Amino acid sequence: MAPDPNSASGSGTKDEASVKVPAKDPKKKDDKKDEDLSEEDLALKQQLELYVERVQDPDPGLQKVALESMRTEIRTSTSSMTSVPKPLKFLRPHYGTLKAYYETMPDSDLKKYMADILSVLALTMSAEGERESLKYRLLGSEGDIGSWGHEYVRNLAGEIAQEYAKRQTDEASIDDLMELVQEIVAFHMKHNAEPEAVDLLMEVEDLDLLVEHVDATNFKRTCLYLTSAAKYLPGPDDMLVLDIAYMIYLKFEEFPNALQIALFLDNMQYVKQIFTSCDDLLRKKQFCYILARHGITLELDDDMVPDDDDRYALQDIVNNVKLSEGYLTLARDIEVMEPKSPEDIYKAHLLDGRASAGASVDSARQNLAATFVNAFVNAGFGQDKLMTVPSDASSGGSSGNWLFKNKEHGKMSAAASLGMILLWDVDSGLAQIDKYFHSTDNHVIAGALLGVGIVNCGIRNDCDPALALLSEYVGREDACIRIGAIMGLGISYAGTQNDQIRHKLSTILNDAKSPLDVIAFSAISLGLIYVGSCNEEVAQAIIFALMDRSESELGEPLTRLIPLGLGLLYLGKQESVEATAEVSKTFNEKIRKYCDMTLLSCAYAGTGNVLKVQNLLGHCAQHHEKGEAYQGPAVLGIAMVAMAEELGLEMAIRSLEHLLQYGEQNIRRAVPLALGLLCISNPKVNVMDTLSRLSHDTDSEVAMAAVISLGLIGSGTNNARIAGMLRNLSSYYYKDANLLFCVRIAQGLVHMGKGLLTLNPYHSDRFLLSPTALAGIVTTLFACLDMKAVIVGKYHYVLYFLVLAMQPRMLLTVDENLKPLSVPVRVGQAVDVVGQAGRPKTITGFQTHSTPVLLAAGDRAELATEKSDILLYTFLNI
Repeated sequence: MAPDPNSASGSGTKDEASVKVPAKDPKKKDDKKDEDLSEEDLALKQQLELYVERVQDPDPGLQKVALESMRTEIRTSTSSMTSVPKPLKFLRPHYGTLKAYYETMPDSDLKKYMADILSVLALTMSAEGERESLKYRLLGSEGDIGSWGHEYVRNLAGEIAQEYAKRQTDEASIDDLMELVQEIVAFHMKHNAEPEAVDLLMEVEDLDLLVEHVDATNFKRTCLYLTSAAKYLPGPDDMLVLDIAYMIYLKFEEFPNALQIALFLDNMQYVKQIFTSCDDLLRKKQFCYILARHGITLELDDDMVPDDDDRYALQDIVNNVKLSEGYLTLARDIEVMEPKSPEDIYKAHLLDGRASAGASVDSARQNLAATFVNAFVNAGFGQDKLMTVPSDASSGGSSGNWLFKNKEHGKMSAAASLGMILLWDVDSGLAQIDKYFHSTDNHVIAGALLGVGIVNCGIRNDCDPALALLSEYVGREDACIRIGAIMGLGISYAGTQNDQIRHKLSTILNDAKSPLDVIAFSAISLGLIYVGSCNEEVAQAIIFALMDRSESELGEPLTRLIPLGLGLLYLGKQESVEATAEVSKTFNEKIRKYCDMTLLSCAYAGTGNVLKVQNLLGHCAQHHEKGEAYQGPAVLGIAMVAMAEELGLEMAIRSLEHLLQYGEQNIRRAVPLALGLLCISNPKVNVMDTLSRLSHDTDSEVAMAAVISLGLIGSGTNNARIAGMLRNLSSYYYKDANLLFCVRIAQGLVHMGKGLLTLNPYHSDRFLLSPTALAGIVTTLFACLDMKAVIVGKYHYVLYFLVLAMQPRMLLTVDENLKPLSVPVRVGQAVDVVGQAGRPKTITGFQTHSTPVLLAAGDRAELATEKSDILLYTFLNI
């Protein structure tokens, strides 16, 4: 060792002791260690050892100088922390010595200085779980915490979290901790480490502090982290976190984002508060577009929009009156107005001889399939080649001909398909459907009633044409007409919580003479109208209807739609379902478990609750002698719960693969439908391959479900690969009428709206889930659990429930007068930038287009011009 430490004046004995400490090690090793160090490092090491001795000097003056010097050395080296700084490395052997000496020091400023240094040394030297860094920090001086560097602050935050948990269990005071938390949060927020500040505040359960510390530079990053973290937090923490994000957005007048959070929380008070807090009319128009896309009914009042004319204009936007106009603007821009016939979709000429030979036979089943294909493909375009009459033909012309190429209940779907073709165009739609009301055929009238419901889907109108037209038919004798009217009301008033309709349908539910199918559809329609409302009166009416069913009726496939109507009342409402779930335990054992699974699946739909997914998987793992019906909803439930976020979604796909391998037949029938729900309008290659494999399954029910699901994952995408698979399947199954019917339906779905529509219930960057859209999809999937009885049987019109989820996948920009405006935008794959430093790009692989443009699943758009004073936000949500 260099003799320098011995030159310290004062206590020779102490010097000897301190020199002897390393001498316990073998001599060679020590020499070798010193040889490795550069001259600079060696000098630093000796310097620090000298400081350690001086600190223990009886003279307070010397102590102070030594502490100051040591402090300066450590501070200058810890400001950037890529590896363990040299001073900390060299002081490691002396940590014990300094700690022991600290205990002997009298209380003074010097002792606090010493505690500060020990706190930093503890960063690398204290034993796991000792929390010494925090202990000495609390004993030390109240200096600037950031001067010791980021890593020190980070380490302290971790120790605070542990200490806080311990003190909470011991019920000790936490005031000193909270002061330190204040300092750390302020430091993190100034240094672009918002996620760390949020994490610390979550640990100490005091997120309210965040609102004081955010500023205009960091609030967006903070809120982005809060909203993303909420998906992974257990309730009620998730709602608390979103509340804080809402308050921050409101504080900085970032109203559109605040509105999204208000809708996510389903808090109408917040929605009203946003309208009253904002004075800018243009921004209010923007809010209305967001509300319209989410599909909720909101009556604007004087407080929200004071001026009458403005209020009417805004109410029109909320009511979606302009949806058809915007959609057709997009269609003209992309030049797809030309109507398509089913043959254009089947592309039979691309197949070999046998399939096309079979297709030429004019069977009612084939015509029914063509009706659906035609309805889905030309949805919303207002013209087609089967149902709408060309101007030069006679008034009864083609439409009547096609209608009567269908048999009995087929006519109902055919008449209703006119509603789909004229989707969202209420005035023209009602005028064209009117002629069917004068028909003598009950099926045609029923179809017309359903068509009226479909035309009005998602469009609110002050004069309620659907209610006026349909309500008088609800009490008719003929079951078919009643179903048409009831379904029409359910589709057109989904999510409106209309009391008039509740009275009408509740009386049907409680009427012992009503046929089973009428009761089942009444329950579903009530579920749709009161979706997610937890309305007790509706719940009671449906529960009594279930209790009144006889043993034989409980075995019918349609009876299983009644519990679904009950489940839709609690869609996404989590714990609110518990009381009803208790009541369901008193039901007949035939339906008890089925009802239980359905309620659980609906209540936790879109929440991503991992515990519920485990619970449902547990039910699916049970093997029964004869397949139990309740396992179908359990499998669908896994998809409904896990669809909330990408990670859970991938995990669910893997879990469903296992169910395919080990599950009973009834589970295998539900798995394709669950996969279809997870990737709806988002054709993932791995899921596509799985479904393609299952579409050739030996069990025809599994194959049918897989084919329909291929249609669902490709719905509205025009995906060429799926279209090719379905063409091949149509030639493979050309002799099997039922499977061919399903293939045709799937083909119609893939080309839905000529590729301009989506069925995805999620919108606004996958943040918001539209309850009515999910309800429509789930209803269709539950009906598909028994393909033979429902879809391929005589209730094929259940497929029209999908219209609830149909939305244009467009980005449309409008000027202040709501006229379409062409603006350059960049469209690319959305990138997750949560918690990333700086200002990372939010999209990748983008192309620049002029609006209107189509957005595929996972796409995001941003304005390509800087100069524009456009309210960017709106247009990403229309």
